[in-house]
Amino acid sequence: MIALLLKLFWCFFVIGLFNFGGGGAMISLIQNQIVEVHGWLTEAAFTDIVAISQTTPGPIGINCATYVGYQVMHDAGFSNLVAVVGSASATFAVVLPSFIIFWVLMRAFNRFHDDPRFVTVMSALKPAVAGLIFAAAVILCLHVTMDGLTPQISVIAENFPDWTSWALFAGAFIATYFFKANPIYVILAGGILGLIIY
Repeated sequence: MIALLLKLFWCFFVIGLFNFGGGGAMISLIQNQIVEVHGWLTEAAFTDIVAISQTTPGPIGINCATYVGYQVMHDAGFSNLVAVVGSASATFAVVLPSFIIFWVLMRAFNRFHDDPRFVTVMSALKPAVAGLIFAAAVILCLHVTMDGLTPQISVIAENFPDWTSWALFAGAFIATYFFKANPIYVILAGGILGLIIY
């Protein structure tokens, strides 16, 4: 139990340490560690956790860490109480680096905020954040493997099991992108339609 808790803590500490751009950018890092590296969850289970994290209040990255911590300990056969400890461990681990980095950056900002080199570094992080958020979207939709130098791309069937899922996805995209619909209403409509259809 202690070994798994420590591994969970270290995993999310590293994720928090290398996260730039908020929870959306963190999803691809969490997916890589939880699904690909450690094999604690399947692609489908991770996608479900991301969906739950987006529909509950709070930052998605922290919510995701909370749910993953609980699920990993629960799936390992531990009691609900131990699973809650795993949840708390993952949540604390993912936010701890942010507190440390924020404290260091505030001291650096107060000292170097007019330095052109500091401004350049901060500007360079913007496209990196956009790339991480795009990568998170791709990871949830597509499974990419390399055959030598040729990428093999396939849709993750568990996340889009039928044409109805694709229709809901397209409808949500059109509503938010073209009609600027309030995301809260889109989430509520998706939830209601999901309950009715599935």
